[in-house]
Amino acid sequence: MNGSPLRPVALAYTNLPIPATVAQPLIQAASIEGKSQRLALVGGAVRDLLLHRVHRDPWRGLLDLDLVVSDGPHELGQQAADSAGDRPAPGDSAPPAAHRLALALQAQDPAALGYCHFHHAYGTVEIELHGVLLDLATARCETYPEPGENPVVRPGALEDDLARRDFSVNAMALVLEGSSGQLLDPHGGLADLESRHLRFLHGCSVADDPTRLVRGARYGARLGFSLDPASLEQVSSTLAAWPWRWRHGDPPDLAPPALATRLRMELELLLEREPWRQALALLQEWGALLLLDPALQADQHWRRRIAWAQRLGLPPLVALVAGASQPLALAERLQLPHRQHRLLAQLAELGERLETAGPTGAWSVSRWCSLLEGHGLSAEAVALAIASDVGPRRPLLRWWLHWRQLKAPLSAADLIAAGQRPGPELGERLRALRAERLDQERL
Repeated sequence: MNGSPLRPVALAYTNLPIPATVAQPLIQAASIEGKSQRLALVGGAVRDLLLHRVHRDPWRGLLDLDLVVSDGPHELGQQAADSAGDRPAPGDSAPPAAHRLALALQAQDPAALGYCHFHHAYGTVEIELHGVLLDLATARCETYPEPGENPVVRPGALEDDLARRDFSVNAMALVLEGSSGQLLDPHGGLADLESRHLRFLHGCSVADDPTRLVRGARYGARLGFSLDPASLEQVSSTLAAWPWRWRHGDPPDLAPPALATRLRMELELLLEREPWRQALALLQEWGALLLLDPALQADQHWRRRIAWAQRLGLPPLVALVAGASQPLALAERLQLPHRQHRLLAQLAELGERLETAGPTGAWSVSRWCSLLEGHGLSAEAVALAIASDVGPRRPLLRWWLHWRQLKAPLSAADLIAAGQRPGPELGERLRALRAERLDQERL
């Protein structure tokens, strides 16, 4: 916050991060026939507004606004759906409030919508309206049937929707009424903003959804916030108790979503869109890299490994996972893309080949190239080995930068013109000529 005061709690729309071209249609759509639905700006947009920041979607860079719509009479939604030429999904007795608001916006000015994507399961809609990304959601409450699993979601009030969030600074809302926004702060988020604290909303926050730790590290790195003492205690006690049914060493496909796919998504966001050095340092300071692997919690080389991976054009998450005690098992648990999983498998294969090859100090350049270009290995695997300090660094780096680009001094066409017959012998001759050229290089 750099010492600047927080904004007052009563805010005119001219001060809100909502352009008038977006705010006016929203209010109009929420008040069909004078029957108003409760509409509120929530989450990071409110937090960043109070910090004098602009909240943008991290992947697309668009102004990103999360809005919660309180449910209203079914007749309103049916009228909006009829006017927009849409109908509720089969079996739906009443469209969710967010769907009704989106349909009303469509009916007002279809040309203003860049796109409008409905998610029926949770009553949410993603809209681009006049170049602003809007996430509309029906107010809901949620319970976790088991730690780390996906929550069970039910319709609820705005206050219920705020209570399900991660930190108090993200559990504030601006209720949009008339021409102003009134701050709703049931969990003391404003005070935590002033003290630069991240505070969990309840005592089971980490157990219910451990990805909240990764989000906390992202916010801490970006905003300069720290976990408050009670939240730090919750982190250490939860990790020590390990309340999740899955444990390290169990089959990766049995891990709950918050220790698998949801964790991967948060980590990708942290590594590709945040100050990752500060964020990962916070996770390690909190003991939270244990969520990935005990070896990563003790790892002292992840900074260098990720920095080299980025320099060599590799995905940073692959470089982080490479430091685990069982990288392939962690890759399977996080459900990394097939190409990244294969890259880690090739790194393991390269390490085994180097280990079985014995001492390499007297190797020629051509022998190094023969090993590094062998069947089943890719150039990216060698790059990952360089980043991960697998094998002698100098020959691997020289291969990556120079040797792999060297070709035989004569081409196949040159040899054929000189009388060499096509066939296996031609290939052998080309490889021998390239080896002679490689061995003229300095190791």
